Amino acid sequence: MDRREGYMKKFYILLAVFLLSAVQLVSAATKAEADQAYQENKFADAIAAYETILGTEGESADIYYNLGNCYYKTKNIAKAVLNYERALLLNPGDADIRFNLELARSKTVDQITPASEVFIVAWMKNITNLMSEKEWGVTALVSFLLLLLGLALYIFGNRIVLKKVGFVGAIVFLIMCVSANLFARGQKNKIVNRTGAIVMSPTITVKSTPNESGTDLFVLHEGTKIYIQDNSMKGWKEIRLEDGKEGWLPASAIEVI
Repeated sequence: MDRREGYMKKFYILLAVFLLSAVQLVSAATKAEADQAYQENKFADAIAAYETILGTEGESADIYYNLGNCYYKTKNIAKAVLNYERALLLNPGDADIRFNLELARSKTVDQITPASEVFIVAWMKNITNLMSEKEWGVTALVSFLLLLLGLALYIFGNRIVLKKVGFVGAIVFLIMCVSANLFARGQKNKIVNRTGAIVMSPTITVKSTPNESGTDLFVLHEGTKIYIQDNSMKGWKEIRLEDGKEGWLPASAIEVI
């Protein structure tokens, strides 16, 4: 009986390995097929393939970036902006994503100038966006290990120079470790609590209240980025523009980044 159970365990392990390998091979093939379709200018096929990958394997900055390129090529600017924004959210330090996003946004109707921020706030945002959550996490881990090394030099070093180097190094890497953890947490919060969205309707009027009878405030066009302020009203979202303007939009008119 015990021998049979042992054989069954081995069988299940082998089966799991086989299934995992099969899934990876299918995923690789699907990605290769999508890339091939893009290279052959078969953008509709590439879009369908990339969307399938996102639906089955979850989010990926690379896939969102490729998908954004496909939509840009088909002149669907709103979808291009949406996918570039999603790619940048996952990989904020990528210069290519940021460049293509700005290029796509330049094609939109609403050219909104962001409100000025306090220097320290803008500076902290720029530092946080240098790397993704995972990259900041790795930086925090490496800094922690170097912190331990510095403490070891300080405690066990047999020379004054080593002790000084260890002490200073420990302080520096402690600051780096804490900062990297805070930046990683900030990036994670942006991914988990998404407030950014893109207007998908060709033209939509922003209202003063969450109903059609509200006063017309201003008009937005597809591809414009907005920030969701209030989710409490069914079918409506209170939104804010980058220049500070606020109002209400039907939830169906936007798509969350």
